[in-house]
Amino acid sequence: MTATRGRGRPRAPETDTAILTAALELFVERGVEGTSMEQVAKRAGVGKLTLYRRWSSKEDLLAQAIEQGVRAEVIPSAADVYAMQPRDIVEHVLPAAAETVAGPGFRALVARIMGSAVSHPELMEVYWKHYILPHRELAAAMLRRAQQDGTVAADADLDVLIDMMAGAVTYRVLQPDPPDTAGMLRYLTAIYRQVGLYPPAQDG
Repeated sequence: MTATRGRGRPRAPETDTAILTAALELFVERGVEGTSMEQVAKRAGVGKLTLYRRWSSKEDLLAQAIEQGVRAEVIPSAADVYAMQPRDIVEHVLPAAAETVAGPGFRALVARIMGSAVSHPELMEVYWKHYILPHRELAAAMLRRAQQDGTVAADADLDVLIDMMAGAVTYRVLQPDPPDTAGMLRYLTAIYRQVGLYPPAQDG
């Protein structure tokens, strides 16, 4: 779903993984200002030139590292969105999404992202353009399918619904006592039911 944003020689997947993991760890620990390409290269065990062959700037690298940290378990693939019914997609991703979102690492990541939106708008511009906007389009595609099925109101503002879903999760994980995995699963289920992407609970 996410295009590789690099250049130069063919990419070695294990090297990419080490670099992205190191970049994400440093971003969560120190923020944008406390993370440098040199530090990422050192922690990943690669040369700095290796980073610049793949990413043209720190913002490009951190944006992909953030994306790598959440997308695999939380966000359905484009193929699933266009091939499966919305309720089946939600049912498929809910357990893994709840486990990921309830983890302390995700909470720390969200806090860093929120702070960076003001202090480092250049990072957020890259992340928004290359990752968030494509995810929003996939969410809109799911909602349009649900509108056709009659579970989401035909006149619903899809941008507002997407903001509501994303904002609800962000608000909940930043609370002083956020839910555990079981609690987050119940909360996410309630969100999707309220929006119309998941069927209501059956009585009895």
